[in-house]
Amino acid sequence: MGNSQESPGSFGVKGGLACAILSAMAGRHQGSAHSDVRPQASKVPDITPWFWIVKVLTTAMGEAMSDYLVNTINPYLGVFVGFVVFAVAIIWQYTSKTYRTGVYWFAVSMVAVFGTMCADALHVGLGIPYKDTVIGFGILVALSLIIWYSTEKTLSIHSITTKRREFFYWLTVCCTFALGTATGDLTASTLHLGYLLSGVVFTLVILIPLVAWRLGVNPVLTFWVAYILTRPIGASFADFFGMPKTSGGMGYGHGAVSLVTAVLVIALVWYLAKSGKDLLAPRGGGYQTPPAPAYEREVPRGYGDRPGYRADPGYGQQGYRADPDYRQQGYGQQGYPPAPDFTPRTDQGASRRQEPPPTAPW
Repeated sequence: MGNSQESPGSFGVKGGLACAILSAMAGRHQGSAHSDVRPQASKVPDITPWFWIVKVLTTAMGEAMSDYLVNTINPYLGVFVGFVVFAVAIIWQYTSKTYRTGVYWFAVSMVAVFGTMCADALHVGLGIPYKDTVIGFGILVALSLIIWYSTEKTLSIHSITTKRREFFYWLTVCCTFALGTATGDLTASTLHLGYLLSGVVFTLVILIPLVAWRLGVNPVLTFWVAYILTRPIGASFADFFGMPKTSGGMGYGHGAVSLVTAVLVIALVWYLAKSGKDLLAPRGGGYQTPPAPAYEREVPRGYGDRPGYRADPGYGQQGYRADPDYRQQGYGQQGYPPAPDFTPRTDQGASRRQEPPPTAPW
């Protein structure tokens, strides 16, 4: 959303190199349907409010830092530095075996920085209208998701457990950043809403996928719509604070906005890494071991603490369920069938012979 004066050829070369890196990563794992099935832990964070807060801040930082490098320092040097750091971040994330908070958000931040440079090139460098870039990047996002689903049969971000799925994930992320950048530029410049009003509008619009998700709409669809909208939210507010007052901003400068947002991102990423609040919770049945039955508990019954002794909780206590093989004591009790060898005594009528109690089962 900046006003870069980079030449069209330079932007085309850098953008082509970025695509070549991602394509090379995927090519190693597309030989067959089972060429990349190397299970690993999912390499994305859990989707919590913390995720969306950091995501918006990274988009704001990416917008301000891109404008600062290109417009304040040097456009050619800025694009070169942005591309090098972007390549390092993506390769580091892609080759990491597990999810690491700092590495993941470093990659997202560099996508925001270099992605802004590339998206601005299509309008500033090549003169393509924003409405055309919005349509073009929208088609790229759709194609990325379609190919991803046709190959993996899932678009769930909780299943990024293979290199090929991770490639599709980052390809889609790059496309959504470009689409969000172009959309924010369209509303702020072409539609003349300005930076502040654009930020407010997109903040309200992002409530639509949130409400839709709450109402049961497909979570994959609502996630990616919200993911796209976070880009113009962060970029619009970053431009509002960084752009000069003559351009509708507050005039604090891109350098100051870059520094403030970078400090906030680093602080939040450090907090997430320490607290683990961004880690995916185990998904499944949520099985918990049931408590042991009452008769298996270690309940002393006057015999002392004998190692390995499993005492019964008291046969006469309320709620006790006796062993089905246990023969109840006292043949004369009501409802108890007589013993097989019972013979009534003639001298005492129907009185029953009292047998001694059986030996205790322990």
